[in-house]
Amino acid sequence: MEPIEVATGVYYVRGVSALGSAANGNFISNAGFVITADGVVLIDALGSPPLAELLRAAIARLTPKPVTHVIVTHYHADHVYGLQVFKDRGAQVIAQARGRDYLPSDTARRRLEESRLTLAPWVDERTRLVAADRWVEDRLTLEIGGRRFELEALGPAHTPDDLAVHLPELGVSFVGDLAFRGRIPFVGQADSRAWIVALDRLLARPLDLLVPGHGPHTTQARADLQLTRDYLVDLRRQMGRAARELLPFDEAYAQADWSRYRGLPLFQAAHRMNAYNTYLLMEREDE
Repeated sequence: MEPIEVATGVYYVRGVSALGSAANGNFISNAGFVITADGVVLIDALGSPPLAELLRAAIARLTPKPVTHVIVTHYHADHVYGLQVFKDRGAQVIAQARGRDYLPSDTARRRLEESRLTLAPWVDERTRLVAADRWVEDRLTLEIGGRRFELEALGPAHTPDDLAVHLPELGVSFVGDLAFRGRIPFVGQADSRAWIVALDRLLARPLDLLVPGHGPHTTQARADLQLTRDYLVDLRRQMGRAARELLPFDEAYAQADWSRYRGLPLFQAAHRMNAYNTYLLMEREDE
């Protein structure tokens, strides 16, 4: 876990391009941090408490300042299971307000129970979900230690509670899982139509350097956002046509042209599931 500096005092650690497992400790997502005059602002907290401890140690090698704030881009397990490490040391947690609906849900409970089995010993009975201390409805600008943080709610998209973090004075944006780089996105139960709208909102901004939720940072932000957008559009177009024509999913999947994405990491692991979930979504949209 080696921090990568993308601007003065702005870093991130990069997770591996894989599904979460006990072998990789659920280190599959990125987390960013900004060293300010008053302390460290963290963006996401990784996928397990031990990983968060490693992140805390990595930060401590760069500065003795404490982590004072943690901004959550969304409440997916690989981004938040490390939150308790920073919350227990006094950090203020900030997240988008729709996260309040997820935390007490059966989905969140079942996911944590499953993770305690499949990700042990990284996730165990002591691992808990942490609610935000401050909930953001739409937009919020924070001035912390001489740095300006612009928080922009962009969900529902990848999740209901997507939140982007912009540092306009440095030209850096952390966008969580609204963008995947160098791998097939995880679509899951996402509202892909709304996700495309969120990407259009990002593409309308002046973007310089972008740190995605997964994959390396990029100075070609527009091209990388466009690739995620194109993937979602292709899924909806090909699965939407199949749903309208009442084609069985297996037949529709076999007929579709996925050649543009076949060489990307996690194509075999994630793409068919993405296509199937999109097929079901398009059936519901056509009802």
